[in-house]
Amino acid sequence: MNFKTNALQELRDRRGSLASKPAVIGFDGFVDTIVAPVALRAGQGDNFTLIGTITEFGQRILGAAGKSTNIEFYPRMDKLGGNGPIMASALLAHGAPVTYIGALGRPSLHPAFAEFAKRATVYSLCDPAATTAVEFTDGKLMLGMMRSLDDITPERISAVLGDDVFRSLLGGADLVGLVNWTMIPNLTAVFHDLVTRVLPRVTVRPGRIFFFDLADPEKRSASDLTFALETIAQFEQFGRVTLGLNLKEAQQVFTTLGFGTETETESGLRAMAAKIRSRLDLTTVVVHPKEAAACATREDSWWVPGPYVAQPLITTGAGDHFNAGFAAGQLMGCTPESALALGVCTSGHYVRTARSPSLADLETFLANWK
Repeated sequence: MNFKTNALQELRDRRGSLASKPAVIGFDGFVDTIVAPVALRAGQGDNFTLIGTITEFGQRILGAAGKSTNIEFYPRMDKLGGNGPIMASALLAHGAPVTYIGALGRPSLHPAFAEFAKRATVYSLCDPAATTAVEFTDGKLMLGMMRSLDDITPERISAVLGDDVFRSLLGGADLVGLVNWTMIPNLTAVFHDLVTRVLPRVTVRPGRIFFFDLADPEKRSASDLTFALETIAQFEQFGRVTLGLNLKEAQQVFTTLGFGTETETESGLRAMAAKIRSRLDLTTVVVHPKEAAACATREDSWWVPGPYVAQPLITTGAGDHFNAGFAAGQLMGCTPESALALGVCTSGHYVRTARSPSLADLETFLANWK
């Protein structure tokens, strides 16, 4: 059987187990405005030609050097954003019970998170950050204003939840997702507090997964990244650690850890995941470019192609949906290869529909994937 057939069978056999696998996810929160960059306007509304690529956009900006220019962003939608809320929303759609701790608005929730809060148990630490997501055919630019995330600290978490509640939530979780390290200046301090003060007093839960997503660490120094990775590795004493990386993130981590370069082929992606995993001594490392995904565990490495689409309806949040699908596969006890398949299908469904898929949607997607 091929990987799609295997994944479909495993999903059908195990999907009922996800409802009994609680997840705790944190700690960011954004309000995303998805926009289209205007090249030439012919009339009102959406009567315009797009700036199609990042290269074209860059040339427009470079042409303004020493002068000035005006670039219009046409709003497509406002939505809940942030790596954590998007991953949590996708897990909710899959049927997992979710507690979310993060930047959702304080003293009251921001309206963008109102529907989310009806489906998840939420604890808000501070106001959300804001992102203008400019989408192109060859990538996207995320223009962020995120000063409010400075308030996410170990002290704020303790003050809002209380140490007993925080430990109880972690103790009852099969999945703990700690994401968006790059945008939260104090998240390494939160990691350190967890491994030194909080988790040593949390009930051991066999098979507990700690899932980490760095979220484009380009703007962080090599020393900051190295220390964060070393701290993430310490979570292995409390469960099974998965580090999820898109291609750009994986390349930066690979370089920071002192390796050379790898190709973007199947063998290169598998080797990159395996070398990062071995150096940090983690349970699992995942590398997911747009067209495929690979992972490595202590046993072996795997690769699957993705259901790539040339003209997606939305791309912002695609990686977070991959993370949710892969983590859901892990929670259900799927093989690593099948977890990869669920990851790429969760992302593939989302970019085509702008909607987080249910497990039934994933069954249909896998069954019809040619």
